[in-house]
Amino acid sequence: MYKVFIQNKPLFFISLKEMSNFDGFFIREGLALADKAQVTFLLKSIPTDIGLHILCEDPQETFQLFFDNHEKIEAAGGIVKRKERYLFIKRNGCWDIPKGKLEGNESPEAGALREIEEECGITNISIEKPITITYHTYQMKGIDTLKKTYWFAVNYTGPKIGTPQLEEGITKVSWKKVSKIDTILANTYSSIADVIKGYFY
Repeated sequence: MYKVFIQNKPLFFISLKEMSNFDGFFIREGLALADKAQVTFLLKSIPTDIGLHILCEDPQETFQLFFDNHEKIEAAGGIVKRKERYLFIKRNGCWDIPKGKLEGNESPEAGALREIEEECGITNISIEKPITITYHTYQMKGIDTLKKTYWFAVNYTGPKIGTPQLEEGITKVSWKKVSKIDTILANTYSSIADVIKGYFY
């Protein structure tokens, strides 16, 4: 199964045997590949909590064919824990998790640590474990782009400080208790909400 967020809506690529595990709208892979614009149109009209499901013989192959004309980018980031609080950032007016594009042959783990340090102004952080991988699409300079992001649980034992990387649209670095997670979820992107829910719930 592959899950991709397109314009903040989830598109699923699932096998026929996985169909019973999902509720919502379903279309066959042949139709989806023949008319990708229609898939995007349908996705806009479907509630975010339902999503659109493409039924595939081979979800990985159909996923690759569907996005064959997209530029591919890999990124990494993480949810940082310090004692009983968690690090979130305000980016372009929405709550977000620090992350960024991998450089050269950089590993996801190294990229996640570097991006968190750069975007939040903290050092001496360490990865505890992987959380998940997400996919979402966007346009960059008019080019359709598919971003694959590796997410990690990260530990931090330093002082409770943080300096937002303003040039990346980050205006705030904030440590939140678990009781405030619903406030974060009320003002974030669907793909980020997916990571947060997977980690906390």
